[in-house]
Amino acid sequence: MKNEVKKLGRPVNENSVRQLRLKELELKRSNGELKKGRPIKEDSERQKRIKELESKRVSGELKLGRPVNENSERQKRIKELNEKRELGLLKRGRPKMNKSDNNEVAA
Repeated sequence: MKNEVKKLGRPVNENSVRQLRLKELELKRSNGELKKGRPIKEDSERQKRIKELESKRVSGELKLGRPVNENSERQKRIKELNEKRELGLLKRGRPKMNKSDNNEVAA
């Protein structure tokens, strides 16, 4: 007695337009030639602007983000902490708890 596996669903027409297109896409995908999305139009205004901005970023003319105010309290504190780190004066972590102070009973 043989157990035959019966295919479910309707049969696939291998010569249909859809199946041929799916095979072509799978072949391109395996070769790495499949490009997703809309193609880029190199001579568009947006692409020109993107290239211009990228060249400015590389040359240093254009910087991302807001400029740092060196005179602000936060920047002064950060600079001070970095100097202490370089000198080795900044202790890391929580300070140790004095055990003698802890053992005293409040009266």
